[in-house]
Amino acid sequence: MITVVFNGLKLPVKPRTLSLLKQVGSFFARQNIQAYIVGGFVRDLLLKRDTADIDIALRADALEIAPGLAAALGGKYIPLDEVNRVGRVVITSGEEPPDIVRWQLDLSTAQDGIIEDLKRRDFTINAVAIDLGRITQPQASPDKQPLDEAEIATELIDPYNGLNDLRQRVVRAVSEKAFQSDALRLLRAVRLASELGFNISRETEALIKHHAHLIAGVAGERIREELLKLLVAPKTEQLLLYLDYLGLMTALIPELARTKGVEQPREHTWDIFNHSVKAVAAADFVLRQGDWQYAGGEVLKLVPWSAELEEHFNLKVNSGSTRRLLLKLAALLHDIAKPQTKIIDGQGRMRFFGHPKEGAPIAASILEKLRFSSKEVKLVAGIVRYHLRPVQMSPSELPSRRAIYRYFRDTGEAAIDTLFFSLADHLATRGPNLDMANWRQHAGIVDYVLSQRSKQEGVVSPPKLINGHDLINIFNLSPGPELGQLLETVREAQASGEVSSKQEALSYVNHLLTLREEDHGQSSP
Repeated sequence: MITVVFNGLKLPVKPRTLSLLKQVGSFFARQNIQAYIVGGFVRDLLLKRDTADIDIALRADALEIAPGLAAALGGKYIPLDEVNRVGRVVITSGEEPPDIVRWQLDLSTAQDGIIEDLKRRDFTINAVAIDLGRITQPQASPDKQPLDEAEIATELIDPYNGLNDLRQRVVRAVSEKAFQSDALRLLRAVRLASELGFNISRETEALIKHHAHLIAGVAGERIREELLKLLVAPKTEQLLLYLDYLGLMTALIPELARTKGVEQPREHTWDIFNHSVKAVAAADFVLRQGDWQYAGGEVLKLVPWSAELEEHFNLKVNSGSTRRLLLKLAALLHDIAKPQTKIIDGQGRMRFFGHPKEGAPIAASILEKLRFSSKEVKLVAGIVRYHLRPVQMSPSELPSRRAIYRYFRDTGEAAIDTLFFSLADHLATRGPNLDMANWRQHAGIVDYVLSQRSKQEGVVSPPKLINGHDLINIFNLSPGPELGQLLETVREAQASGEVSSKQEALSYVNHLLTLREEDHGQSSP
């Protein structure tokens, strides 16, 4: 292991990392380009954290240099910012699977020198740099130690006391203009503090509150990336409440503002906004990723779980997103339409008729603005739309095969996710007032539906026994919506076990048509 000495601090650097840095340093040296390692890599090195992301500031045009470096390293060049002249070089492992990124080098242009470059950076703990040439140039070893046991001495370029803030575990903005320069830093401050276990300084908190409204002007795809990183946090509930305290939650999703302070029926412990945030924490709990302060292990034992389910929720949906993260996002948005659907009925009861159906397009619109993919949007909107269906299948007993078929037919790709969200919603509704008998029944229904799905695929997706041509040729029906309705009715009967062969299916259709004719005859004058 090679040791790099920064200002008296001895820090180990993996040989593979130093080998890459030497290749990069040699490339720049041959072109007489001054280069500095800056930002997160230096910060993580000082914190003794592994990282595959390396930011390099050049006294040259990074977009002109990056393609050549990519070719020299056998990597891929990606232009990131034409205006500010920022490029990326991605180096993959070359192993199976071939798309695993080993290194990501972001090259930026620092024509005005490294001090001016650091002045424009976000936080003091990232405004630190190392002269790349100082740690990659050959150095004499007085006792002739092997290279992988040598010490390399260099000075940390630290004009804003970032090293001291690292020691104090503080995230502090470099300047008062940091958030005006790039409003995404408003979210990044919270995410960075969460990842490192740091606190945001009071002065920086005040700046975030003052500039929170600027987040609305950031490109949706950039917000999406930061939001997904925030949702990875194990204590997402506290993080979301902190975002709200800073004014970022409703600046990011204005539709949530209407949910604040809106009371719910007495079975609910919290108002709509806080219930939604609690639902995120409860989703983590039922997915074995977090604690639920209002219930212990007995509650979790009733929630079905398996290696197959864990694999399902870890499935990647798109870049940076998994089913697990999107379920948490759906939890935050599931009651987004409750304020506009709230009524008090004739018996004085509070109702929110149709809020899942109205909430689904609102959730979809929010995610589309944030540039989530169509697949991500469809999954979240599906969970929002059908989040009450699991408990509606059978309120007091196990659901029938027909009800299970209809559930999987309607929910599609969101079926399993919606089942688990319904459990999270239950916990977030009752909170400390959870009734174990009701919980046991709800968890039992979810377990039963999942077991029926795995045991009897015919319940979920029965094979077709007849088609539209059969109905046209045998019953002399005309093409149109009626054919689809009849075929769907047959599939429901098939899923429930009422028919199991083509002949039985045709007899069932004949029975339906006979009943229709009788009804029509009775209604005629």
